[in-house]
Amino acid sequence: MTWEEQSILFAELPAHLQTMALFKVNTGTREQEACKLRWDWEILVPELGTSVFLIPSDFGGRNERSGVKNGDERLVVLNRVAKSIIDKQRGQSKEWVFPYSGTAMHRMNDTAWKKARVRAAKLWQEENIRPAHPGYTSIRVHDLKHTFGRRLRAAGVTEEDRKALLGHKNGSITCHYSGAELGHLIEAANMVSATDSRGPVLTILKRKQA
Repeated sequence: MTWEEQSILFAELPAHLQTMALFKVNTGTREQEACKLRWDWEILVPELGTSVFLIPSDFGGRNERSGVKNGDERLVVLNRVAKSIIDKQRGQSKEWVFPYSGTAMHRMNDTAWKKARVRAAKLWQEENIRPAHPGYTSIRVHDLKHTFGRRLRAAGVTEEDRKALLGHKNGSITCHYSGAELGHLIEAANMVSATDSRGPVLTILKRKQA
């Protein structure tokens, strides 16, 4: 997904999905990792003035296949955009980072998501005077993770760091990262903004008014 496609799609999403989608495309979290993200998984890193999330190895999401892969703990590193989202979510729920109607989201890939991507494809065509990419009308929530990975690669982030940021098994023990190593990963995660040809800052979009 390009930055232009992201801007159009996210502007069509309801506010709660927009926030979660922006978090996912900046962290590479899986759908259920975002839906069920808990505050008690947050670990403060005072020396860096930030925090990370450590998702337990036994987290299964809605089913065994939708939770943490590889049976490892999943480190979630926050770049500038992701950190701003986390800060905005504080105080909304004692348990869930992204609550909806007082509880955790069941899934992001719902009717609102599917309708938004159809509207987005139509808007893209109107703005560019040609049809959108064939996959745009059927873009999946999981594609946000792929987009994060592709942007990391385009920014020159090493394969080892990409694996760590995407939660892929690479032989390391995530809970044993030093402060310096976490700082390095945060810098790498922040490099995705360099792949945006429109400018260095990704603005959190407001939902279009009907």
